[in-house]
Amino acid sequence: MLFTNPEEVVFQWVSRVCHGKPADIASLYDERAVLIPTFSPHTVNSPEAIMGYFEQLATRKGVGVKLHDKSLRTQSMNDTIHTLSGVYSFEFEVDQVLLSFPSRFTFVVDLSREKPILHHHSSQVPRNLS
Repeated sequence: MLFTNPEEVVFQWVSRVCHGKPADIASLYDERAVLIPTFSPHTVNSPEAIMGYFEQLATRKGVGVKLHDKSLRTQSMNDTIHTLSGVYSFEFEVDQVLLSFPSRFTFVVDLSREKPILHHHSSQVPRNLS
């Protein structure tokens, strides 16, 4: 499936995380993609490791993600390569309590590829220094 709109890649990613099917999420990532995940201290840079990360995330009860639509920014490098950044919040249960983890993200996507995500960095929003 080729995407024609860079934002649609992010919307599909959010939808697939919410449906909890790791193979569907991982299918968006290029074979050489780099994932710097929200809930791991390790950079992930192989299809197997990306799949493993999302398999582990899918084990969390109530897992989902909500995009903060007004935060989404797109920078176009050319007709096919785009950088998207913004904020989303992961949700899942911890000790039977549904918690939210606001996180910032950056995706680099290439719309000319079947698997458009080339790079994805996500980290929890830090607390203010003050």
